[in-house]
Amino acid sequence: MQGGPATIEVRQLTRRFGSLKAVDRVSLSVTQGRIFGLLGSNGAGKTTLIKMLTTLLPPSEGDALVAGASILDAPRQVRQRIGYVPQMLSADGSLTARENLLFSARLYGVAARDRAARIAEALRFMGLEEAAGRLVKTYSGGMIRRLELAQAMLHRPEVLFLDEPTIGLDPLARHAVWERLESLRREFNTTVLLTTHDMEEADRLCDELAILHSGALAVTGRPEELRAAISATATLDDVFAHYCGGTIEEGGRFTDIREARATARRVG
Repeated sequence: MQGGPATIEVRQLTRRFGSLKAVDRVSLSVTQGRIFGLLGSNGAGKTTLIKMLTTLLPPSEGDALVAGASILDAPRQVRQRIGYVPQMLSADGSLTARENLLFSARLYGVAARDRAARIAEALRFMGLEEAAGRLVKTYSGGMIRRLELAQAMLHRPEVLFLDEPTIGLDPLARHAVWERLESLRREFNTTVLLTTHDMEEADRLCDELAILHSGALAVTGRPEELRAAISATATLDDVFAHYCGGTIEEGGRFTDIREARATARRVG
C-alpha cells in the first residue's frame, strides 16, 4: 500500500494454545496514519493477534514492531506508545467521565500540569463535555465507547488498537464512533488497527483490510480492490464469503464468545 512509513510491522507471528494454532505465521504492515481492519469469523485469530500486538499475550513464534518497538524485546515501550480499547468494559461505571479520565491520565503517566487541559480536550473532542460530571453507569452504549476512546487517547499514542469498537451499538451510536475515529486519524495522524464483523464499518472506515481464516492470513488489500477481484458487483460480504469458505463458522473459543456477548449486553 502506498503511503508513509509503517507503524506496525508483523513478522511471521504465531500463537499456539496446546495443539491449536490460533494465529499461524501472520505477516502484515500498517502504514502510519491509516485505519486497518481485521476481518474473520469467530475463532479466526483476530483478538489473539491484537492481544499479542498489545503485549498482553506472548507469541509462540515471530515478532512485531509497533511504533518502532519490538513486542518481544521492548514490551514496555510498546505499551507506552499505544492505546487499547478491548471488547470488555474499560470504563468504571461508578465514576464520572472526568474521574475516569483523571484515573487514566495518572495510569498513562500524563504530567500533572497537563492533565486538566488533556481531559478537557478529550471531553470536547468526544462530545462528552455536558455529561462529564455524570456517573458513567447512566451513559448510553455509544457514550461509553466514546469515553473509552478518550481514555485510550489521553497520552496521545501513535497507535490505537480497537477490538470490535461498535459491537452492540445502535446505528446512530455506531456512526458517532466512526466520526470520532475518522477525526482522530485526521487531526492526530493516529494509526488505527481494529477488528470487526461489521462489513459496513469495514467499508466506511478502513483504508486497508486483512481477512484471517483459521488463524492464517487469507488476503489483504483496499476494500475496493478486494471487491473488484471478486466481481464488478461484489460486496465485502461476498469477499468475506469467498475467503472464508462461503460459510459462517460455528466455532470460536468460549472466552471470545463470552466476551462478545457480554459486550453486546452492556452497550445494548
